[in-house]
Amino acid sequence: MTEAAVVALVLVTVLIGARGVAAMRTTSDFLVASRRTSPLLNAAAVSGEYLSAASFLGVAGLVIKEGTGALWYPVGFTAGYLLMLGLVAAPMRRSGALTVPGFAEARFGSTRLRRFCALVVIVIAGLYLVPQLVAAGQLLTALSDVPYWVGVIVAGAAIGLTLALGGMRAATYVQAFQFVLKLLLFAGPAIWLLVVAGPDLREQMTAPPPFERFARETTVDFRLPATLVVTEPVTVLVDGEARELEPGPHRAAADQTWAFPAGADVPDVEGSNLPVPGGPEWTIPLLGSGTDSPLLVTWSVLAATALGTMGLPHIIVRFHTSPDGRAARRTAAITVAMLGTFYLFPIVYGLLGTVLTPELALSSATDTAVVTLPGRVAGGTSGSVVGALLAVGAFAAFLATSLGLLLALSGALAHDLMPSGLRRLRLSAPAAAAVVVVAALFAGGLDVSAAVTSAFAVAASTFCPLLVLGLWWRGLTARGAGAGMATGLVTSAGAMALAALPGPPIPDDGTVALLCAQPALWSVPLAFAVMIGVSLRDHAPASAEVAMLRLHLDDER
Repeated sequence: MTEAAVVALVLVTVLIGARGVAAMRTTSDFLVASRRTSPLLNAAAVSGEYLSAASFLGVAGLVIKEGTGALWYPVGFTAGYLLMLGLVAAPMRRSGALTVPGFAEARFGSTRLRRFCALVVIVIAGLYLVPQLVAAGQLLTALSDVPYWVGVIVAGAAIGLTLALGGMRAATYVQAFQFVLKLLLFAGPAIWLLVVAGPDLREQMTAPPPFERFARETTVDFRLPATLVVTEPVTVLVDGEARELEPGPHRAAADQTWAFPAGADVPDVEGSNLPVPGGPEWTIPLLGSGTDSPLLVTWSVLAATALGTMGLPHIIVRFHTSPDGRAARRTAAITVAMLGTFYLFPIVYGLLGTVLTPELALSSATDTAVVTLPGRVAGGTSGSVVGALLAVGAFAAFLATSLGLLLALSGALAHDLMPSGLRRLRLSAPAAAAVVVVAALFAGGLDVSAAVTSAFAVAASTFCPLLVLGLWWRGLTARGAGAGMATGLVTSAGAMALAALPGPPIPDDGTVALLCAQPALWSVPLAFAVMIGVSLRDHAPASAEVAMLRLHLDDER
């Protein structure tokens, strides 16, 4: 059932995308849909591509894993659009550029800066796009017998073909359709789950019981290897064979299945400082409640999500598709309302998952909670049908986000790095999709949420300072912009790379580790400071005044 539903979704995606074929004659048609997209359609498309499965399935899973503090993620995502509404949308549209690197050249008159911006786009798009295809493969594997590689290739082929056929116009139609589809497929089952769950389960959602002992015989599927620390002797079934476990650490291999008896003590995960689902630390309304600095973690995540949203190239280019600056502003305002409505539902899935599927935290599989819950609440045919609908919604989220990212990646490669015509742009989409598919095939064990968060951190540390200062400060120079972006790229990406290394480059815990894993809180101010400092020692060209007037004069003048 799930496989058939996903195939139907892919076919509908390609057919809708084919609507853009007849209208694709120029580079502007491919990259910005000829700047004729209405605010409502544009807002639906923005919401469709922004609401990736990582931001929905991931938020619901993070509620289980990290507690109620995980709800700061949607706050940061939505706040980013409020900042974009006030600071970026209208002047960015008035710049007349087709891409973010194109804006850099138009504002500063520097081809070198444009090419550097294109490289940053490739980094951000790669960090964000590969996890989308990985998650698509993981989702199909978790819900059916389909091998991981099939989901990756199907998703990659669908987005590559859709963009090659219709470019931005195709992406707009597809993303708007998929936003409506996702809203219906996530909201409907959430309401159904609350009704079917009954009053007792709904009451437990308000205060989930601590996950300290298994309430029933529980099976844990380990997608990735993990080390469990057993606190008392227990007999478990490992791939169907009984195994006596003494207190101490025990290694669970990837793709193993462990079955714990009812009443057994829940083991700890070695190296994890996550709170016990439903426990006292889980209820603290801050992120990183298992660390010594939860407030610092919360501020770091908010900086990355809110400021990173302002710097995501596939989101920024959306405002270039508006007819004028006012339409771009209306697009951002409508988008805030759509996102606010959508993000009500991860709360439902997260709290319900904490009650019914807390064991997913042991296997780092909390991002599958949304599609697992229908079977736990109802079971039978109804549970299977609702689970299939949620799987379709999740796959639609992968496709919608991936379309925007692939478009930004294609534009950077075939328009900014190597200026070319429409034909090469159309060919670059499936070629880039093929490269990303290969990368995703070798990254099956990737932590999707961590990879997406890293993309936000890099975007916040590079394009956010460039846009805010470039749009609002006449004194920013090309040299200052380049130095600040280079600083933000190196510090944010370098710090996260150090945090990900298994060796001892940094301590395993403490403030230094937190600031490396979530560097936006310091890398963004550093990028701003470098841009301002270098620009003050430089001289802004006379053309900067004309560029600023073009960005801020009312559209009707």
